[in-house]
Amino acid sequence: MNIAFIGVGNVGAPLADRLQDQGHTVAIAARDPQSQKVRDALSRNPNLLVQAPLEAIESAEVVFLATPFAAIEPALTPLKSVLDGKILVDCTNPVGANLTHGLQSQISGSETVQQLVPNARVVKAFTIYGYENFEDSNYPGYGELKPVMLVAGNDFSAKEVVADLCHQLGWEPIDTGNLSMSLHLEHMTLLWINMARVQGRGAGFVWAMLQR
Repeated sequence: MNIAFIGVGNVGAPLADRLQDQGHTVAIAARDPQSQKVRDALSRNPNLLVQAPLEAIESAEVVFLATPFAAIEPALTPLKSVLDGKILVDCTNPVGANLTHGLQSQISGSETVQQLVPNARVVKAFTIYGYENFEDSNYPGYGELKPVMLVAGNDFSAKEVVADLCHQLGWEPIDTGNLSMSLHLEHMTLLWINMARVQGRGAGFVWAMLQR
């Protein structure tokens, strides 16, 4: 599968690396091919492609949005038309001051992304944790139980594609419903950050789903 990344920082770089290791063709949509983040991603995995944003998005079947939330509008606006019909995986989180929701919980960040690119097939995924768990999703000692990756979106077939990518990366994907459910996932991210970073629990924990 051809996959493109808009943003290869702490979240995007490990996801791009691991997806390329799974045999996918992964391109970085780079406005500045010489940026430090692009160089860092390539030092992690030199098999990643570096392409101009339009070129990377045009050839991609799935596009990951992994920029800081404040950068989504300048990142997406020039790509609006080329994103039509594409699966856009929103990995961003609107984090406000003192770990509050950056949009005052009035609307999810993912719905804001959908407003910017109304014809893209937006799926919320690869949030609810810190980047450390995207680098290594392995939690041994629990038998067949895997950590969950909660996803949300309005397009069922797009969610199926993203769910398969989750499986490949060691997660148990759980469909939480329509894109509006992303608001709750963003609050789960804030909870994880508070527990891991503020309370000092550390990054080495995830959520799981036990079901009878």
